[in-house]
Amino acid sequence: MLEQRIQQQFFESADLKYQAAEVLGRPIEQAAAALVAGLTAGGRLLVAGLGASASLAQLVAAELMGCFERERPGLAALALGVDGPVLSALAALPSAGGFDTVLARQVETLGQPGDLLLLIDSVGDHPALLAAAVAAQGKDMTVIALTGRTGGALRGVLSETDVLVAVPHDRRVRVLETHLLVLHCLCDAIDLQLLGEQDPA
Repeated sequence: MLEQRIQQQFFESADLKYQAAEVLGRPIEQAAAALVAGLTAGGRLLVAGLGASASLAQLVAAELMGCFERERPGLAALALGVDGPVLSALAALPSAGGFDTVLARQVETLGQPGDLLLLIDSVGDHPALLAAAVAAQGKDMTVIALTGRTGGALRGVLSETDVLVAVPHDRRVRVLETHLLVLHCLCDAIDLQLLGEQDPA
């Protein structure tokens, strides 16, 4: 009984990834092109997510700053919202709107024109992420939103130059699993653009 349930988890995850490959290829390509253009022009990537997505934000920032699968110079990437004391200080500001403004405050402080903001959320509705997207647009930054099925409220705030990568599923854990694959596709595409094809081992 339990073994069948475990196998079903694998089958569901594999099915979603197969479906997503057809739907997400183009938006992932657009996101990769925006990242390469911004990072090679001296821009930085700010990455933010909440809950489990914050861990994905830290992971992709580390893979870009360090390396993914091949050695290369580090790329300027920083995960927002992962420093407890900074979050507490920003949320406690008299002018702050509590937690919903802490990511936007970091974007306003650290972001520059030409930088990029990558937002990761299984739905795309959290006010903190919406505020961060608006703050990035106010700084002339490109926003890439990695969400679940519909894109949530984030879809409504993105401009024509921004990119939405919406995983076609509603179950949070399946979306998160696919987000990890999407992030690795982005890292691979960036390395391919910067380093060319990898020689077969």
